[in-house]
Amino acid sequence: MTDCIRFIDLFAGIGGMRQGLENACQKMDISTKCVFTSEIKEHAITTYQENFSVNKIYGDLTKISNVEIPDFDILLAGFPCQPFSSAGTRQGFLDTRGTLFFEIEKILQAKQPFGFLLENVEGLVKHDRGRTLGTILNKLEQLDYHVTWKVLNAKNFGIPQDRKRIYIAGNKKHPISLEFSNQKQVLLKNIFEIGKPVLTTDLIQRLLSHYSIEKLYGKAIKDKRGGNDNIHSWDIELKGEVSQAQKDLLNQLLKERRKKIWAEKKGIEWMDGMPLTLEEILTFYNPNNLFETNDLKLMLNDLVKKGYLKFEHPKDLIETINSNGKVIKKRQYREDLPKGYNIIVGKLSFDISKILDPNGIAPTLVATDMSKLAVIDGLGIRKLTIREGLRLFGFPENYQIKLPVAKAFDLLGNTVVVPVIEEIAKRIVIQKLISTPNQNYNLCPV
Repeated sequence: MTDCIRFIDLFAGIGGMRQGLENACQKMDISTKCVFTSEIKEHAITTYQENFSVNKIYGDLTKISNVEIPDFDILLAGFPCQPFSSAGTRQGFLDTRGTLFFEIEKILQAKQPFGFLLENVEGLVKHDRGRTLGTILNKLEQLDYHVTWKVLNAKNFGIPQDRKRIYIAGNKKHPISLEFSNQKQVLLKNIFEIGKPVLTTDLIQRLLSHYSIEKLYGKAIKDKRGGNDNIHSWDIELKGEVSQAQKDLLNQLLKERRKKIWAEKKGIEWMDGMPLTLEEILTFYNPNNLFETNDLKLMLNDLVKKGYLKFEHPKDLIETINSNGKVIKKRQYREDLPKGYNIIVGKLSFDISKILDPNGIAPTLVATDMSKLAVIDGLGIRKLTIREGLRLFGFPENYQIKLPVAKAFDLLGNTVVVPVIEEIAKRIVIQKLISTPNQNYNLCPV
């Protein structure tokens, strides 16, 4: 008898889970057939169809009858995390109705496939104090599945990205171990392309004029925090010329303004960044009277004029009544307290926000930030390419995203890490083979 592993791909995105399962089966010389795919995002559907030669992709899963779904062996789903209703069952768990997980639950109940693999954000573990995950596990076990789950990190699977996700696997026969030995660490320099066009903006010119290439590795460009990993607006004299004394002052002020002692002295609720008066600044910046008070004031006022600092009253947490008559707390200026100097903080409004360190790994990549990541290429700086983005999720070199960079990164930031899926899928498939020893999975009938 000839057959193959049949599977369905729900909330499919660009097919990362499908790619992982097919990779695993191909290496075991097992044929596969995707018998049903569901996705609603238009440019994800286009990309999926171009890479997997699929004509029919179903849309909103809530509007699809189980009758329309063929029988299958394995269910794949990177489902959205949603709060569950407060209506409990007799077991004390919350109800899943009204959520997209309920659609998965209905399909599993109706079709009773051999196994499944679900993926979600790490936050699911603590979502609603753990009750959401508890509900999911309980519902899956009620359907007679052996269920295991674990948070796994992409960096341990040969991918240079620090990306933690929860994986939930189940099958009808035996629990699947989600314990894996770590693979050899891959660095970003191993996946970077070489010789791509570099940027020539004013920001890039300023960065290169103030720092050597090596000093730019791993730097974020923002005024929000101190430390050696940030390049601040004053470090590259973005808003005007800054003396070394002023840079030192700004770096100290950036850290000092966060200390709780200043809130206590001012008699306000602590906040992360308070304006400090000239007298308060003198206590830490000028302990040895190296500068006259007037000189410090001139330095500070010059930084205010150039836009590095603002001169303002401190804010306190004040109770007010909103239009609905409800008491709320909000930050308001305390004009009865003296003004002080405060850093104008935030991420700087540029095309790049961070330069990746080629000798390290990437942080967790999200759709909103990927298009602002930069890399060193030769003696210049450029944006992360789509190919590099695909490599950071373990897609094969023949996989293509024929979209503008912003749309491509929107898709990638929400996809799965293919090698992680591959390793887990392999274990599910092996259990399927063991459960049907007389079945031949080397050929899929058309």
